[in-house]
Amino acid sequence: MLINIDIKEKSIGNKILYEDLAFSINDNEKVGFIGRNGTGKTSLFKIIEGVDKDFSGTVDLKKNINIIITKQEYLNEEDITVIDYILNNIPRFIELKNIIDTYPETMGNDMDKIQIYTDAITDFSELGYYSIEDKIKNSLSSYKIDKEKYLMPLINLSGGEKRFVELVKVMYSNCDIALIDEPTNHMDDIGKTDFISWFKDTKHSIFVITHDRDVLNYVDKIIEIKDKKAFSFIGNYDAYLKQNSLQNITNIKTYEEAIKSGAYLKKQIQSIKKRGAHASTRVMYERVEREYKKIESSLEKPSIWIDKESIENSNQKVIDKYEKYKDKNIKLQNTTSKEEKRILIEVKNLSIGYSERLFSNINFSLSHGDRIRIKGKNGAGKTSLIKTIISTIFEEKPVAQIYEGEIKFNPKVVLGIYEQEIDLKYMKMTLSDAISNIYNEKKIEIPNINKILKDYLFNPSQDRDLPIEYLSGGQKARFQIIKMLLENPNVLILDEPTNHLDLPSIEELEASLLEFNGAILYVSHDSYFVKKIMGETIEIK
Repeated sequence: MLINIDIKEKSIGNKILYEDLAFSINDNEKVGFIGRNGTGKTSLFKIIEGVDKDFSGTVDLKKNINIIITKQEYLNEEDITVIDYILNNIPRFIELKNIIDTYPETMGNDMDKIQIYTDAITDFSELGYYSIEDKIKNSLSSYKIDKEKYLMPLINLSGGEKRFVELVKVMYSNCDIALIDEPTNHMDDIGKTDFISWFKDTKHSIFVITHDRDVLNYVDKIIEIKDKKAFSFIGNYDAYLKQNSLQNITNIKTYEEAIKSGAYLKKQIQSIKKRGAHASTRVMYERVEREYKKIESSLEKPSIWIDKESIENSNQKVIDKYEKYKDKNIKLQNTTSKEEKRILIEVKNLSIGYSERLFSNINFSLSHGDRIRIKGKNGAGKTSLIKTIISTIFEEKPVAQIYEGEIKFNPKVVLGIYEQEIDLKYMKMTLSDAISNIYNEKKIEIPNINKILKDYLFNPSQDRDLPIEYLSGGQKARFQIIKMLLENPNVLILDEPTNHLDLPSIEELEASLLEFNGAILYVSHDSYFVKKIMGETIEIK
């Protein structure tokens, strides 16, 4: 066993994250880690890593275990080059190289230092470190990160390229287990295929936070945080859906039985009271009251979510009960734009670029009800195309140079834009101020902020005063959706909308987009999402 977790309690402020949360991870096991946004998945990574010790319970790790953890953000590594970032995460590499590089100048005849120097050369050689830099460069090149890029600061790389740097870091870390956080965010189709290929074949144990259903289909086990506890499901995503459906149906039945038992005991208590305060009735009253209090103290509605396909294949009785008890999900507003069918955006023979052309001769038109997917590898120009369309409609200076062709749009176009990254101007604002700000920018009357927060699964009392920069990835994604739907758009432009959202929120987003009568232009490498939304594919090469 590599890791055994038994956390009695973990809190952040006045919010309890875990209570009696327990699970284990074994050698050579690939484990998917899921849960609703804000349930504490990244926090658990920090506990395993040893960064967060503020909890009661135990984390037992295999002796001399080597854990590597990937990053999503690089706050203190603005200037480090890609190659140095990876080398710094290889066990003992920096320590041994420093000895080999510096000791010859200072050790003189000091026998202790000479011995340290000799041992370092031996260890460096046995660990294969004399050739490791070339091997790392070759691996980076295989992921299209060439010499020009691996010698530049890590911060300058694209999101997808950073994910591959993290992957190469894991490959050479000689780790027992890798803790990987949302690995496929920002990856293109080719990159994602390469990652899944590596994921299937690697001998590392993997503990991966992801709601990417393509990745979850290749895990050995899924651990879900729910109701402050951990629930284990043997098998991949398809196996999880079946087990989750059965478990939740059972949970509903158990919850209803507890409600009935509590109601019955309450009636008994009232009946005993009417009989008077005799010795026999007092003993009976105390016994029944104990039973009632025991049920009442433990009577908490479980979190209930079953995927739509499983529910649709259930009988009406199960469907009715699920509708009654299911978890609240994001409640999307303004997603049913109803207008007559007409061309909203038209792209003709378009060629754009910066110092040189990214692509040429792109043609498509987008009308009410149309769905168009923009496909292409990282760097092909997908985001540049989308931003150029947006800037043209907003009559702003295009982000890229238009070499040939044109972009036409209907004057009645109203855009709703979902971007992967939040505008920096919002990051220091509190959530409530940021929402007020986006309404003010569009000169729209600000509605009840607390209602908006509830509709998008925020806790008004806990979340409204949090700065945007402190929100989880899923919470930031939900803020982006609020911003996207602000003006009742008839065209949605979506750039990787499923990144960071949890499974129920992804499913709700998919369902709402299927009901949307306007046009959708989107970029996504989530094959499940693409199969749902469908539409024409425009590939940029």
